[in-house]
Amino acid sequence: MGNCFSDGGAKSAAAGGAGATSASPNNHHHHQSGAGGAASNDAVDLYLNSHGYRGLFSQIELSLSASNLRDRDTLSKSDPMAVIYTKGRDGKLEEVGRTEVVLNSLDPVWIAKHTVKYHFEILQTYVFRVYDVDSQFHNVPVKMLKLDEQQFLGEVTCALSEIVSKPTRSLTLNLVNGEEHAKDNHFQKLGVLTIRAQECTSSKTTAEIIFRCSDLEYKDLFSKSDPFLVISKAVGSGSLIPVCKTEVKKNDHNPTWKPVFLNLQQIGSKDTPLTIECFNFNSNGRHDLLGKTEKSLADLENLLNEEGESLFVPDVVGQSVQNKVLKSRLFVEKYSESTQHSFLDYIAGGCEMNFMVAVDYTASNGNPRLPDSLHYIDPSGRPNAYQKAIKDVGDVLQCYDSDKCYPCWGFGARPIDGPVSHCFNLSGSSIHSEVDGIQGILTAYDGALHNVQFAGPTLFGPIIHAASEIASQSLANNEHKYFVMLIITDGVITDLQETIDSLVKASDLPLSVLIVGVGGADFKEMETFWQVLDADKGGRLESSSGKIASRDIVQFVPLQRLQGGEISVVHSLLAELPSQFLTYMRSRDIQPRQPRNSQKCT
Repeated sequence: MGNCFSDGGAKSAAAGGAGATSASPNNHHHHQSGAGGAASNDAVDLYLNSHGYRGLFSQIELSLSASNLRDRDTLSKSDPMAVIYTKGRDGKLEEVGRTEVVLNSLDPVWIAKHTVKYHFEILQTYVFRVYDVDSQFHNVPVKMLKLDEQQFLGEVTCALSEIVSKPTRSLTLNLVNGEEHAKDNHFQKLGVLTIRAQECTSSKTTAEIIFRCSDLEYKDLFSKSDPFLVISKAVGSGSLIPVCKTEVKKNDHNPTWKPVFLNLQQIGSKDTPLTIECFNFNSNGRHDLLGKTEKSLADLENLLNEEGESLFVPDVVGQSVQNKVLKSRLFVEKYSESTQHSFLDYIAGGCEMNFMVAVDYTASNGNPRLPDSLHYIDPSGRPNAYQKAIKDVGDVLQCYDSDKCYPCWGFGARPIDGPVSHCFNLSGSSIHSEVDGIQGILTAYDGALHNVQFAGPTLFGPIIHAASEIASQSLANNEHKYFVMLIITDGVITDLQETIDSLVKASDLPLSVLIVGVGGADFKEMETFWQVLDADKGGRLESSSGKIASRDIVQFVPLQRLQGGEISVVHSLLAELPSQFLTYMRSRDIQPRQPRNSQKCT
């Protein structure tokens, strides 16, 4: 999958922001740099809240074939054509493209291919419809054909992730008459449609760059600056969207950063202008601009081993803003391009992503029998914040887990006839934490509401330890798995240091931790904690023993911040997951392999 990160193929933790990401032109936040070097790197710091954000994507080429179609012609076989649609969350269909018409065939293999963008963090639903084109329209370009004048042969609906997660990257489905005739579908034999997906090579072509700066300005009174780079591209109206950043170099005016990896597809082309900004990290998020320059990848390649490029800062002169050239210079120490294994290569090679859930049952959630409780089960069926987070994240991740057995825990409550527990199985079993499917998680969540007494405090350490134990055992068994733990909570954690220690230890395991903050009573206080926990907000986490986290594995999204916006919780939570996954695989030189037989739930 397209990616951009630092630290040996990793998205290194750096000052406030998006890291190894790309964003869509719908991002409404402007990246502003004040004159005279004062700057707040808003586009990075607020990336979680930016409207319409999209994470990394891959270009996927779809090809179609069918077998045993219905013969709707009297004197000859059908002349089939396929039409591809995307299905929005509102159920509306938008046409993507059409194949050519294959004459006299009930087993067509269409030549026309269609390229679509695969986004890991979005559940992308596609509808494929097959029509028999009447002979009187054979000389009409397929784009001009009126579909209501053709004979409908059947359709299939599936998520793009269902296709790309298969080892063969192909999916064969029975054609049906359509959702409106769902009751009759299993009585009819309309043939089958096979969809094949091939990842475009451009999705895997990556430029590796090592940057160095010299003679950076002093911004701190009592110490040297703590510089980091942010690389952005202009989109839409000219807004700058971060696509990559380096780590923070402490007290260094002549820094050399670890390699960054820029995916050519994410950038657009080697000639796409990029803005490279050097900031001095401040813990309050208002980072000082130390200098910037504008270069394309082709320009950066030409800078290799040259005398560098002068940085500049915007400077107000009279009524205009001019560029003030600095003595600070940017150098390119290494530039190389290569084709690397993508996220989808690992998935097709049999690597699975296993979903885990931990739910906050502390008393601060309120009495679940009352409508003002965060755990209130609405008789109308409208999901509460906990149910929605479980379903939305689970719907995306379930395609990447063959057995669909999910460990799920609760914390901060007193199970029946027991003391307060900060990690108990929602399944009700004292031995097994797994439940079957997303519906199984929701059922177990609901059941626990009636079987536990809400208590406190809010501790994360025990549940992160439980997830780490499973990931560690999987690693010891040489299983090709990566674990994704979703924690849903409403309040401030009281075991900050233990949580940090657990996360630092877990950073060496195939594990990512997604946290959804629900409710708003202690929200400001929560954010203080998350600025420490989420390495996007500052430097790497450090344990009480002085060990530094090997990578960033935490992603936090405050639900209240996203309500009413264009960006969904699941998009924000999952946007960085492919990069975290690739960071782990590449830093350990783990190559894609063939899938193993899936294990059944115990």
